[in-house]
Amino acid sequence: MAKRESKVGGATRQIARGAATVMGALVFSSLVGLVRQILITRAFGADQALDAFYAANRLPEILFSLVAGGALASAFIPTFTGFLEKKKRVDAWRLTSAVANLITLVLIIACALAWLLAPQLVANVLAPEFNTAQQALTVELLRIQLITPILFGLSGLLMGVLNAHQSFLLPALAPSMYWLGMIFGVIFFVPSMGIFGLAWGAVLGAALHLGVQLPGLVRLRPRYEALLGLKLASVRNVIRLMAPRLLGVAAVQLNFLVNTIIATGLPTGSLTAIVVAFQVMLMPQQAIGQAIAIAALPTFSAQFAGGRIKELRATLASTLRSVLLLALPASVGLILLREPIIALLFQRGEFGADDTQLVAWALLWYAAGLLGHSVVEIVSRAFYALHDTRTPVIVGTGAMTLNVLLSLTLPAGFQQNGWMPHGGLALANSVATFLEMLVLLYLMRGRLRGLEESSLFLGLAQAGLASLAMGGVIWLWTSQLSAYPPLLYVGGAIALGLATYALVAWLLRVPELGELIASVQKRLPGF
Repeated sequence: MAKRESKVGGATRQIARGAATVMGALVFSSLVGLVRQILITRAFGADQALDAFYAANRLPEILFSLVAGGALASAFIPTFTGFLEKKKRVDAWRLTSAVANLITLVLIIACALAWLLAPQLVANVLAPEFNTAQQALTVELLRIQLITPILFGLSGLLMGVLNAHQSFLLPALAPSMYWLGMIFGVIFFVPSMGIFGLAWGAVLGAALHLGVQLPGLVRLRPRYEALLGLKLASVRNVIRLMAPRLLGVAAVQLNFLVNTIIATGLPTGSLTAIVVAFQVMLMPQQAIGQAIAIAALPTFSAQFAGGRIKELRATLASTLRSVLLLALPASVGLILLREPIIALLFQRGEFGADDTQLVAWALLWYAAGLLGHSVVEIVSRAFYALHDTRTPVIVGTGAMTLNVLLSLTLPAGFQQNGWMPHGGLALANSVATFLEMLVLLYLMRGRLRGLEESSLFLGLAQAGLASLAMGGVIWLWTSQLSAYPPLLYVGGAIALGLATYALVAWLLRVPELGELIASVQKRLPGF
């Protein structure tokens, strides 16, 4: 028993170290992304040109996600890690070469077809509610951005290779490179090219996204082979695992597409508002849910490959507790501080007070789903480690179907109550994701014969009480000191809220906090 607990503790610490690396890089990426969004909103506001850019950007995102995004990672990393666990490095690199060649070929063909059919795609799928001039602009922006999926395809595969080797820093920095490319575009291209400069900035960012990971690949001394490998069992296994995951990703992208179409028919700025609000919500979600999930998947996969199911169950439960303790207060803080945060970040240049109201309204409803999004990231990775991509896909498809149905009905309900209708799109996403989280947890509990529920419920109660206290302190601060300068107002609320949460967590004897303090004391003996 002691030996198993030691192994579980070692696995948990390995995930924690990896998550800390990814979290730090993603926080940096979020800050860079924030600067990018500030510059974009200052340059364009929530106008028709930016709505056209976001509508055009949807298809390249779909192509990347379908072929080389989450679908590839969920199938490739467990298979690749299995080879590494069995010391079969030649087979691992042969698999990598074959997958790289396949996704590049598929993406080139798909992007070429999309380039030819761009007018029809925009008019009938991406932005049917746009007027003729705005549709023509969307077509031009789409054709420029169709270069990015090919670059992202290879970059996504490199992420999987490096993560499987417990190398997390460069892959986690890659998103910030994308944002830097767009920042370069806003500063140097937009003044002379307008919105087209932003599109070319996205292409530059995609190239940097790939390039920043190449040094890490070189250090691994890869072996490339010019083959498609369709006869290799490992390649067929990746394709088999990808097939159901593709359906799940398609369902998610269909939901985003439906939201885009619906938002184009709402008041001007609605599409930009939900895009910006979702990106703001993604900042803590990436730093918490995605960071921990990225670090956890290789460990989960190695435990399953070694037949250590009890360790996997304990490691998953410990990981979920950490997510609960981080995501719940982040959700509460984002809800309470949504308006001053948006005003502080974006209200300048062409982005005025009305735009702040639009984005903050959507952020209210997206922030309510932060916990669900974070937990889904972790539990889905656990299923992928079990070589089961079908279950999370079926559940995710059901959730996204509900999301689409709610997206078609909630905006009208909001409007009838005198509320801004685009908030209904955000609420639909949060409700569907929360239900997806509950179903996945229930099914995983059955697969692993338990999830150490008492520990999880205790963590939820501790996080809930500490978040309640934190929320009360933030509410008092914001209700009494709204006349303070925005930076001091928001910064003071965040600092006071974090201090309150940490104090209550310490009083409740949250073990993760004690481990964190012990870790700091170990590194700083004089502390």
